[in-house]
Formats: sequence, structure tokens, C-alpha cells
Amino acid sequence: MVVARFEDTLNYLYNHLPMFQRIGRAAFKADLHNTLALCHYLGNPQNKFPAVHVAGTNGKGSCSHMLAAILQSAGYRVGLYTSPHLKSFTERIRINGQEADQQWIIEWVAALKPFIEQIKPSFFELTVAMAFDYFAQNQVDIAVIEVGLGGRLDSTNVITPVLSLITNISYDHQAILGDTLPQIAFEKAGIIKHRIPVVISEKQAEVTAVFQQKAANEQAPIMFASDYYRADAIGDGWFDIYKNNSLIMPCVKCQLLGDYQAKNLAGVIQAIECLQAQGWQIDNSAIRKGIAEVSTLTGLKGRWQIIRHQPLVICDTAHNEGGISLIVRQIARTPHQKLHFVLGTVADKPLEKILTLLPTDAIYYFCKPDLPRGLSAESLAQQARQYGLNGAVHGSVAQAYEAALAAATPKDMVFVGGSTFVVAEIADL
Repeated sequence: MVVARFEDTLNYLYNHLPMFQRIGRAAFKADLHNTLALCHYLGNPQNKFPAVHVAGTNGKGSCSHMLAAILQSAGYRVGLYTSPHLKSFTERIRINGQEADQQWIIEWVAALKPFIEQIKPSFFELTVAMAFDYFAQNQVDIAVIEVGLGGRLDSTNVITPVLSLITNISYDHQAILGDTLPQIAFEKAGIIKHRIPVVISEKQAEVTAVFQQKAANEQAPIMFASDYYRADAIGDGWFDIYKNNSLIMPCVKCQLLGDYQAKNLAGVIQAIECLQAQGWQIDNSAIRKGIAEVSTLTGLKGRWQIIRHQPLVICDTAHNEGGISLIVRQIARTPHQKLHFVLGTVADKPLEKILTLLPTDAIYYFCKPDLPRGLSAESLAQQARQYGLNGAVHGSVAQAYEAALAAATPKDMVFVGGSTFVVAEIADL
């Protein structure tokens, strides 16, 4: 009975509220008015727990999950809000890895329906308020809150955290965030709050001044993690972590196998050091455990995730220039004979910079993720051919995936990516 009623509740949310993941820019509300109204109506739950706020172009999901896993390993009751979800709506809201209770969501939406009809929030605005209320009612010790889009005008930006973390800046969502890296960084820097410490994972010359200026304006202590910390990938998800060029944590196992996690680990370790300085009790064993068991503890999926062997099948949610460039490098370092690439994307993303990065010696399986924003497989194939990327068009992600599996030999690699929403449709995940 709960399952049927939960489906009715989800149908209401999906069909009555504008949803960015489905329709794109039209769902983005460029102010915090509705979120503030919802929070006020709920008694301002966002002020009832400490939080770490995480923004950035690439890596914010991985960093959010690693921080939550480390805090959980240190014995804290940890809320985790992330988006979008891959398989189920309840992935967005977790406490100590447990997804939000369906019955609670049913009752919460039913109770709020008159107010929802009155102010007509977006899907994201409502889910952010839902997460805050869930964490407050369940009395979490701390929550890790991932920004949805940008930062300055993102619905999550109604919190005053104990720490902010900004992972890295790359080109993504230019139609909303701006066409230059400094413009994008300005939007991400919007989460920097008055006198609240902020960690920037990676010092990037083009945007350093943007963060420094915003931090100065807010009198916020600012740390560039890459000035102090370095994580070196030593293979198969193992990393050596250095501080000031001295090895401080040798052979740290990370359950997230992408070599690109090296960039994220520096920011995560610096963020934990800041929390320790505030009095949070987090020892090295909790850090190691959280990193080693991040997917198990928090349910994270789709980050260089191996889902089969012989052929080797890997999926990754990277979907912009910065993320794809790192993925392509790791594909090249991974032993395989032929590469079979299941590729799909959304229509509102400039493809030129992504397509130029992809290997021309792969066989491509073009597909469209099943949402209105999805780019047609035919259009994707047509554009890809201009960059020497060749393959067949398939009617769905599932059909493309099955075709790749059927064509691959045991020593080949099948890679699934181009969009979070393509990865989400893989049944094996």
C-alpha cells in the first residue's frame, strides 16, 4: 500500500512541479524566495542542525559522499542531501546512508499540498525544503548539503553552514551560470558566508581572485587545499596523501576508483582538518574508513564504477568538458583491446568541447536518455561524425548497452557515459 501511495506522491511532484532534470532552464528559479517561504512555513528547519555546504562543477557529489562517510565513521548521525538521483527519489535524502522514509514523504507532501499549490515551487525548491525538514525532525548531528546548480541562487543557499567547500570550476550550464570561468566561479562563490571558513579544493589561476575577493568581502577564512595537500593515485583506488610534500597518509584505499578522485581527496582532507579545528572529533581511522567504504556507507553510484568483467564494463556520470577529459585519460590508462562507448547526452549542453575529447578509435553506440531534455540519438550521431566518432544509433539506452555487450569480446571495454541520465538507465547499476 505504501509503495502505491508513494508512486502517487512522486507523480504529483514530477507532474506538478517544474523539474530542471527533465525540462532544463525553464525550471530554474533565479532567486531564493520560494525556498525561504517554504522554510519559514516549516519553522526554518535549515537552522536546526550544523551543515557543510558543497559546491563546484565536478566532484561535489563525490566530496559530499566522502565527507558524509567520514563523519559517519567518526560516530556522528549524518544527513546527506544530493541531486539528481540515479535510481530512486529517496537517494537524494539520506541519514547515515539510509534513504528517506517513503511514508514520511507521503505524509509530508500531503500536509504541505495547500501551501505548495499556493506558492508553486519548483521540484528542486521543494525537495531542498523537504531534506532540511527531514534532517531537523530526525535530529542529525550534522548534514552535508550538495549544491544543485551554481551556488549563489541555488535553493540550498539558505543555510549558514559551519564550513563551505568548493571543488573545482569548469564549463557547465553556461546558459545559466555564464560563459567564462570567472563568471561561473562567481556563482559558486555565492555559498561563501560571513566569517564561515571556505575550502577551495583546487587553486585554478583563472578563478583564484574571484574566491579571494568574495572571501575578503565576507571576512571568511579561505584555504586552497592544493596549496597544502596532494593525493597521488597509485592504482586501483589507492592513494598516497601528502601535506606540505610530506607523506602523512600512505596507501589510503578509496572505494571510488577514478584516478580523478585525487583532486577531490585534497579538498576533503582539508575540509576535515577545518572541522577538527572547530572541535569535531574525527580521527585518522574514521578518515580512512570513510574513504575506503564511501559507497557502502552512503550508497554512492556511478563514479568510475565497474559493473562487469570480461568484458570490463565501467560507467561514469561525468558530463562536461572538465569531467570527460579526466575520464578519457583514465580509459587510455586502463588495459583493453577495443573500446565500445555507449554515449548519450542532453540537448542543452554545448557538445563541441566534449566531442573533441573523445577517442576516435572507439565504436560508439548513440542513444537518448529518457527525458524531455535528452538529445536525440540521431542528432548526437550526426554531430559526433564531424569529429571522427562513428557508430550506430539505438532506440534507447538499454538497447545501446545490450548492443555494446553483444559486440564486445572478453578483453574489450564497454564504457557508459556522457550524462548522469544515461548511467541512471543501466539496469546493472
